[in-house]
Amino acid sequence: MTMKHLFVGLLASSVLTLAACNGASEKKSESDVHTETTVSNESNAASDQGTFSELFSHYQHLTFALSSDNDKEAANAAKGMLEALPKINTEGFSAEQKSTFDDIAADIQEHSEHIGDNIGNIAHQREHLVILSKDFYDITKEFGTEKPMYKIFCSMYDDNKGAYWLSDSKEVKNPYYGADMLTCGEVQEELK
Repeated sequence: MTMKHLFVGLLASSVLTLAACNGASEKKSESDVHTETTVSNESNAASDQGTFSELFSHYQHLTFALSSDNDKEAANAAKGMLEALPKINTEGFSAEQKSTFDDIAADIQEHSEHIGDNIGNIAHQREHLVILSKDFYDITKEFGTEKPMYKIFCSMYDDNKGAYWLSDSKEVKNPYYGADMLTCGEVQEELK
């Protein structure tokens, strides 16, 4: 029985020693962690400054909400766009780009307000998505995009006049018809 205790004791001691050695090599001082976090946060802030990523994120949220027939989430997404617009840094824009952006931003603001104010009227929200999608297409063409976007066209919307939206996926989830015709549409263009 003593031999058994001795063996268990040696085994436990070996495990603790190995764990202590491994833990010591993986530990970082608090100042190292703070420095890494600060540098990481500063580089993220710098990379997001002047970009359209937050605005596009809210637009994607809007198209997803409408494809899910959710007028309340559509209104929330529109409010998010209104909050993201003034955060865009236009300092590096040329005079022509600044003018173009100001026109598009005014349009986005107007249509986002309509979508946000029309909970309970999803058809009206979808009408404003048509123009918003043109605005986002123009932004993508003028200023580029951080990741590929797809222009997806639904030929049946608005008495067969058709309308498009932008998506970060080739998968068709139609925001103009929702569950009625969720997969109605085709990729027309890839924007990079």
